[in-house]
Amino acid sequence: MSGFDSNPFADPVDLNPFQDASITQATQGGVNGIREYNPFSTTELKDRSDTTIPISAVSSQPAILQTSVEQSSQASAAAAAGQASLIKQQEELERKAAELERKEQELQNRTTQNAGAVNENNWPPLPKFFPVKPCFYQDFEADIPEEYQRICKRMYYLWMFHSATLFLNVLACLAYFTVDSQYGVDFGLSILWLMLFTPVSFICWYRPVYKAFRSDSSFSFFFFFFVFFFQVAVYIIQTVGIPKWGNSGWITSISMINTNLAVAVVMMVVAGFFTVNAVLAVFLLKMVHSKYRRTGASFTKAQQEFSSNVLTNRTFQSAATTAAQGAFGRN
Repeated sequence: MSGFDSNPFADPVDLNPFQDASITQATQGGVNGIREYNPFSTTELKDRSDTTIPISAVSSQPAILQTSVEQSSQASAAAAAGQASLIKQQEELERKAAELERKEQELQNRTTQNAGAVNENNWPPLPKFFPVKPCFYQDFEADIPEEYQRICKRMYYLWMFHSATLFLNVLACLAYFTVDSQYGVDFGLSILWLMLFTPVSFICWYRPVYKAFRSDSSFSFFFFFFVFFFQVAVYIIQTVGIPKWGNSGWITSISMINTNLAVAVVMMVVAGFFTVNAVLAVFLLKMVHSKYRRTGASFTKAQQEFSSNVLTNRTFQSAATTAAQGAFGRN
């Protein structure tokens, strides 16, 4: 009842919330629990030694260092590959140099042997009692380098096949002439072609290619290409067989089928021989050209050889001098 007896109109009691017993105890306990913290003290280090992260748990190398190592290893591999490529190229150059030196030595040896000994002519191979003596010297093993012997022999076989075809052409034109006398022109011309083209082909395109491979002569190569191009054209004309041209080609042989079948067959065989000559000539021309590109011959060297061999030849000089003196004498 005393609580109700208090004066309600009196001033209220001034209460301090921080004077509460629980707040005062917590405040005093927190202040007393705070102490100075020294991270380098022995006690703190000892207390936290169990939480230290072991070194082995940390990565031994950072990511940047690993990338640098990978790049350096790749660069080393590329350098090794480049060095191996250079070594291979050097070995290839050394091999080519050794091969070139060997060829030059063989050429010098052949030149020395030819200068030291006079070779007797052995072609054509005629009997000793024959009044006509051989006119040329020919020895593939002694004169021609080993890598060119096969192509040179093939050119020789082509010339022999060419000569045999011209002889058969004479027989075919003779049969052609026996059937009809108006074809006597073909028979006469076939004899002329045999007598003319057999020695001329030997001198004008076989011997130049033989000399070209024997002495690596640029002038002989160019002379052979110039003449043999016309020889291929002649083979094509002979294969066609234009009437009254002295060739037993396809046109003349086919025209004889209705007149005389036996003569037509003989002429067709000869036309086939002319066709084989043309095909082999084109094939061998390409082979000689491929070999020519490997020899190092050139048009400049051909001009130099012409100047040194032809213009300085004594026979040529004497003939030119005689012609000049005759011209001045007439004037």
